[in-house]
Amino acid sequence: MTTSLITGSTAGIGAAFARRLAADGHDLVLVARDTKRLREQATELHDRHGIEVEVLTADLSEDKGIEAVADRLGDRRNPVDLLINNAGFGNKGRYLDVAMADELRMLKVHCEAVLRLTSAAAEAMRERGRGGVVNVASVAAFVPRGTYGASKAWVVQFTQGAAKDLAGSGVRLMALCPGFVRTEFHQRAGMGTDNIPGWMWLDADKLVAAALADLARGKTLSIPDPRYKALMGLVKVTPRGLLGGISSRTGRKYGPQ
Repeated sequence: MTTSLITGSTAGIGAAFARRLAADGHDLVLVARDTKRLREQATELHDRHGIEVEVLTADLSEDKGIEAVADRLGDRRNPVDLLINNAGFGNKGRYLDVAMADELRMLKVHCEAVLRLTSAAAEAMRERGRGGVVNVASVAAFVPRGTYGASKAWVVQFTQGAAKDLAGSGVRLMALCPGFVRTEFHQRAGMGTDNIPGWMWLDADKLVAAALADLARGKTLSIPDPRYKALMGLVKVTPRGLLGGISSRTGRKYGPQ
């Protein structure tokens, strides 16, 4: 029996990871800010799949929350075999329209927490010679589009660099880069989604299945859908200056109104 720890587990991609890993027989450590939702989720997954589920209430925008999760990841008596760094959020508004405190909170969750939790998990995993970390980023990492994209670009670069440094250790690291996924993400950020074409939406459960398959194959970067793979292929050959203009117009057309 293996144990997986998932941050931001109560909704969206995190909840999809929890459902899939529970169905596969993993014990779980569920991390989020809402204790009530965590307990409800834990009870449902335990009753449905017969697995053991811990709940850990933590706000990853605060040092205390990060430290609590890092301590759990470093527990050698109850090891975590797979870490899913999924917690994250978006801010509504363009650069300079968003309060600096909110920008810094985003960097705390998307970058500092990911660094500290990955490090805590990977150190313990390297001692055992096995383990995996999935850091959830976004296809926004590949286009010049605001602070959110910049923070996710950091996640991709950090994860792939760390994966190279840990090659041969038995510890696998992978950055997961989805596109638009039908979750609570946009609603919680106050972003409208009515103008996003239907073909751009991904199903969270299918996304997770593809991501876990990519992790098993040893990939360090997962773009889990042919449509977005094709779009990112175009991004690679588009001049950065032109891409900046396109992403800005696309953001106004398909992003928050």
